[in-house]
Amino acid sequence: MKKKTGLIFFPAFDYAISPTHPEREERLLYTQDQVNEEGLLDFDNIVEFKPDLATAEDIQRVHFCVPGIDEIVHASHLIAVGGTLTAADKVMQKEVDNAFALVRPCGHHSMRVVHGTRGFCTLNMEAIMVEYIRHKYGASNGIKKIAIVDTDCHHGDGSQDIFWHDPNTLFISMHQDGRTLYPGSGFPDEMGGPNAFGMTINLPMPPETCEEGFLYVLDEIVMPILAEFQPDLIINSAGQDNHYSDPITNMKFTAHGYAVLNDRLKPDIAVLEGGYSIESALPYINTGIILAMAGMDYSQIREPDYDAEDQIQPAHITAYLEKLKEVTLSRWANRHALRNQVYAEKAFHTRSSQIYYDTAGIRESQTETVRTCSDCGGAVTIESRADTGSHGHVFAVQIPRYACEPCRSWAEAQFDEADTGKYSQVLLQDKDNDLYVEK
Repeated sequence: MKKKTGLIFFPAFDYAISPTHPEREERLLYTQDQVNEEGLLDFDNIVEFKPDLATAEDIQRVHFCVPGIDEIVHASHLIAVGGTLTAADKVMQKEVDNAFALVRPCGHHSMRVVHGTRGFCTLNMEAIMVEYIRHKYGASNGIKKIAIVDTDCHHGDGSQDIFWHDPNTLFISMHQDGRTLYPGSGFPDEMGGPNAFGMTINLPMPPETCEEGFLYVLDEIVMPILAEFQPDLIINSAGQDNHYSDPITNMKFTAHGYAVLNDRLKPDIAVLEGGYSIESALPYINTGIILAMAGMDYSQIREPDYDAEDQIQPAHITAYLEKLKEVTLSRWANRHALRNQVYAEKAFHTRSSQIYYDTAGIRESQTETVRTCSDCGGAVTIESRADTGSHGHVFAVQIPRYACEPCRSWAEAQFDEADTGKYSQVLLQDKDNDLYVEK
């Protein structure tokens, strides 16, 4: 059955980390040419929209930008994020059945605190879009439980960090094993914070996993979990660097496989993430995804250099994925009991982390405390110190969406009592009241 699909293009002509960097405007120019050459926009059910511009308020529902948005965010980031918000509006207002934001630069490595760019990412587009939807449309429109399925080859560590304590967001990441690829995270035992345990699901796959393996993981692990979670909205964080021709990864997915994945996943919104085989992969992958989302025939999608022999999956990879299924579904089924083993019964939980911004060359030390709560995601405080000078030491307080009164009261007290002489900034983010305050 055909569906009406919205497309939002933003190649970001004026933004590149360097002239020869993999994350540059050509990533989307070849796709635009392919879409035009194939005449996809001539179909009545495929409609292009122009991106809106994201605002500071949109960003501050998710991020603590240090020292501020103006210092680290480029105009292209605002338009790219704005493109995802346009996609959300078109779907939520029922102008289209689904939408694909083909925008750059990418975002899924961006965490709650942002001191600069890491993994080519500065702003987390999917997270900003999720909070935009919840703020603008909310539970009154039947949108509370949201699933993000990240199919980028790199683990979506930023999205994981942002939704670590959110019991209403299921984050699933399908990626190349972190022992073999940046950012070196995304293992099955990373399952979420004490108030959202089990809502983070990581599916690391061995290098050289083929189309067969990817679709096995989708069909046998992802789809059953989604069926049980029953999200009100599905978002595909649609990275395309799992392709066999990608220059910076080691997987063997295909353009046809990406189309099948989206046909079966049926995302309400897809957002482009990585993918750096600019000529050999992206035009074919994106064409396949568009056709699949529009409910049209994608059976002839094939790259010119496609080799069926190269898609024969080694037996050891198949065996690994079967074990991954067993472990993941067992942990999902027993997540409540496992939570009690991982997190001791206490009022607060603290975790410390060292974060490296490989693109910006910044090191950050972070200590996070979350209030244990059975009624909401829990209020959070974050002490973050980066090696960027006197402005890099901040204390941030987050009141979660759907916050209970005890969490709200504790968070407000933490903000009121914070010593402004100790930190360069003391910040409060209140999702329910759509407030972002600096003390």
